[in-house]
Amino acid sequence: MRLQLIMLALFGVIETFGQSTNSASSEINSSATHTGSGTAVEANFLFGYYQQDGDHSAVTGGIGTEELKDRDFRFIINIPLDSVQSLNVNAGINYYTSASTDNIDTKVSSASHHDARTQFYLNYSRALAKSGSAISLGWGGSVESDYISTSISASWSKSFQQGNRQFDLAGQAFFDHWVLIIPEELRVPETELPSTNRRRSYSLSAILQQVINPRLQASFSAELVYQTGLLSTPFHRVYFVEQDTAKIEKLPASRFKIPFSVRLNYFLSDFAVIRTFFRYYHDDFGIDAFTTSIEPRAKLNPFLSVYPFYRFHTQRSASYFAPYKQHRLDEKYYTSDYDLSQFESHSFGIGLYWSPLHGISRFKLFSKKYPTLFKSIDIRYTHYNRSDGLSSNLIGLDLGFSRLK
Repeated sequence: MRLQLIMLALFGVIETFGQSTNSASSEINSSATHTGSGTAVEANFLFGYYQQDGDHSAVTGGIGTEELKDRDFRFIINIPLDSVQSLNVNAGINYYTSASTDNIDTKVSSASHHDARTQFYLNYSRALAKSGSAISLGWGGSVESDYISTSISASWSKSFQQGNRQFDLAGQAFFDHWVLIIPEELRVPETELPSTNRRRSYSLSAILQQVINPRLQASFSAELVYQTGLLSTPFHRVYFVEQDTAKIEKLPASRFKIPFSVRLNYFLSDFAVIRTFFRYYHDDFGIDAFTTSIEPRAKLNPFLSVYPFYRFHTQRSASYFAPYKQHRLDEKYYTSDYDLSQFESHSFGIGLYWSPLHGISRFKLFSKKYPTLFKSIDIRYTHYNRSDGLSSNLIGLDLGFSRLK
């Protein structure tokens, strides 16, 4: 499943849709990404190591190795411009090796065997004190050997009931271009190539957050996503009952996704909270999916927290999926990508967060006048297992810093 799972559990504040576009860092996030607009510059440096294995590679038609290793390096910096404006910079690089994509050709020379993905996102936000609302604008992009993506975003939020209720409305658009790398044996004139190398994705989301009582907080979200263009992967093979040679994966040129989710945080005491999450997902490829998770978080002391977690996901197969050599030549669309199959998955692990009152240490960096505070460490381990045999392990590390003034 390429890089979709790489950051599934790394500081899992944001839950993505059941079948989002490939993204090595689709869930790299922590509280650091929303550091607020105080007077101090906040920075977080994140590292993730991900390893997976399985035997249903879409590159070889639903059979063969899915072995993949990924190293992700990222920094997130929030820079207050004044008391109401701030600038957030999010940049990183993934370096990964994939045994499955090395099977694009027989010369061990496919561009994705050893590949790197760089990303950069810039977001400007401004609080509108008189109205109790805030706005933000963002721009960014990412580059791989066979893929270039740019994005723009905008959001508006407003607080009610002395801050006990908040409504957020956000929109985002992605503009992606593929380099059409196809399997070696299909680089012949008879092969039907995709009609475009572009993909456009548009999303609109609404989130309502509510403090129900001193112990219970809830969040409700709904999203509408529309994609158009090249939605298949050019180097995925599909094999048919009637012949031994493969074709290139073919999927419709448009797709609607509609996820709904609910979060409930229940504070048992000052030292314990239970975080729960539920999501329903539907798209017009025929996938219906349900996801639920629970994360009890306990403070061992005022500065040290431990949080085990568990996540369950189940989904129905897309209408266009069939395993190796079970498609028929008269089908209009076809894929053997097990990300679009029917499966159940379980992920579980544990995290440890340490943030002493006065920080871990102080040092001078780029400034003799203002010291830098090393304020927190968040480390997390996740194991993932899917009913089709895919399994993975991930270790994530988040180091938090602040420039004092």
